[in-house]
Amino acid sequence: MEKEKQQDSKENEQLEQNKQEEPLSFTSKIVTIGIAGGLFWGLIGYLTYLFKFTKIPPSLILSPWALGEWKNEQLGQWIGILSIGLVSILVAFLYKITLVKINNMLAGLAYGVVLWIIVFYLLNPMFIDLPTITKLDRNTVITTICLYLLYGVFIGYSISFEYHENQQKGTSYSNK
Repeated sequence: MEKEKQQDSKENEQLEQNKQEEPLSFTSKIVTIGIAGGLFWGLIGYLTYLFKFTKIPPSLILSPWALGEWKNEQLGQWIGILSIGLVSILVAFLYKITLVKINNMLAGLAYGVVLWIIVFYLLNPMFIDLPTITKLDRNTVITTICLYLLYGVFIGYSISFEYHENQQKGTSYSNK
């Protein structure tokens, strides 16, 4: 009888429903934050484009590589949003490398401003469909700055929060 109880106990421990999930590594969390931030803020950017707050669609990210008019249609917008999600993984890792130890919103705000400057000034020649800043209307400039600020805060604060939470718990992310 005792042996049966021990065997039942071992089988019960081995059941998948009784196993605890291992926590995600910091790298996995950065990837998740990057994708979620890119998809969410890309979708918000698409809504601002649909409601005419900005003249810049999410499909702008496709302009250096994709040929044809399909990219300006609905499919192009959705692929643009997905592309923004993938590029956001790199943006999230760049934040981790540079600003992860700063645990406040101002770092994320500054990061968003820097990203906006990079896209609208430095990368402007690469995006053939993106007019120069002087040719954009005020609504487009203000809306895109606000989107980049909020995107920077989302990425920055999420990554810094996760980093500092795990520092308090004593978890080291140096080797993960």
